[in-house]
Amino acid sequence: RAVAMSVSHSSRLNKLVREQYMRLPQDGRVQVTYVWIDGSGEGVRCKSRTLDKEPKSIEDVPEWNFDGSSTAQAEGSNSDMFLVPVCMFRDPFCLDPNKLVLCEVLKYNRKPAETNLRHTCKKVMDLVKDSHPWFGMEQEYTLLGINGHPYGWPDNGFPGPQGPYYCGVGADKVYGRDIVESHYKACLYAGVKICGTNAEVMPSQWEFQVGPCEGIEMGDHLWMARFILHRVCEDFGVVATLDPKPMTGNWNGAGCHTNYSTEEMRREGGLKHIEAAIEKLSKRHDYHICVYDPRGGRDNSRRLTGHHETSNIFEFSAGVANRGASIRIPRQVGQDGYGYFEDRRPAANCDPYAVTEAIMRTTVLNETGVETKDYTEH
Repeated sequence: RAVAMSVSHSSRLNKLVREQYMRLPQDGRVQVTYVWIDGSGEGVRCKSRTLDKEPKSIEDVPEWNFDGSSTAQAEGSNSDMFLVPVCMFRDPFCLDPNKLVLCEVLKYNRKPAETNLRHTCKKVMDLVKDSHPWFGMEQEYTLLGINGHPYGWPDNGFPGPQGPYYCGVGADKVYGRDIVESHYKACLYAGVKICGTNAEVMPSQWEFQVGPCEGIEMGDHLWMARFILHRVCEDFGVVATLDPKPMTGNWNGAGCHTNYSTEEMRREGGLKHIEAAIEKLSKRHDYHICVYDPRGGRDNSRRLTGHHETSNIFEFSAGVANRGASIRIPRQVGQDGYGYFEDRRPAANCDPYAVTEAIMRTTVLNETGVETKDYTEH
């Protein structure tokens, strides 16, 4: 009874009946689902339209529009917003030849919407393209019942303390693996560069990794992976939250650890370039904390306490194999003398465009202080 009450009503609709319709032919026409980031900077929205033939590239997908007053992106008197397609994926829900298309949002005057952080990220990535920045982001999330309580937790009380859940197996240790495996397969089908998954330290908490991705591709693929996660959860009737600290008390928070390297870091002797980049990051800690969650650091202040495998939000630290540091150099990288490093500060609900842009501004474009440079004139 408790489990039945914690899932949504729509998840209990007969999915076999749905399958009967999903098998119907489409007569050459194609369903394209446009996906965009809403005014919260965290939520994703979508809507679909029919194209007469399968788009072969993003240029074949027309611009569209939507009502920004209903997504906290415009007022009702001037509410039309433009959807500009930027990245296309196969649709794992409606199957080939249907598509999912990630879009940038522009305002009525063709300027980027406030939560369109891709726009400046793309400019920065174009500037630094010769350094060939690679990223891999580790997206932690927590499964909740429709009642807002962690999925599978006792209705009254808590599960046993953390310890057996990380990378766990067994019905008493992991909750919701069906969702995780469905999401993984859906991402592979879509063409998202998902590269792994594992159960996390807190029960009902999971992680998937996306990468390696070069430049702007990191944000594109992580946002689409998030959309697919929410859509899969909808089918199962549960909720995926990216809240950085969904449960107060002696439970791990949720981050989005960001692995990063440039071409020179990946070459023999690259460790000195890694150390130089960390030195630059150490002098700009406040700026990075400010952009590593959607609320200027307030979300992360609940998570970055110096406990539960986190660093303290007020202090910058770095170390080899140290999961309590701001920046971790993997032990293998320390031994090999080249590779990558991991920024452990971004919150689970960060915007990957903001995170990757900030890292490039500091480590390659050599910006300092809390102000950012405007490169639109270049």
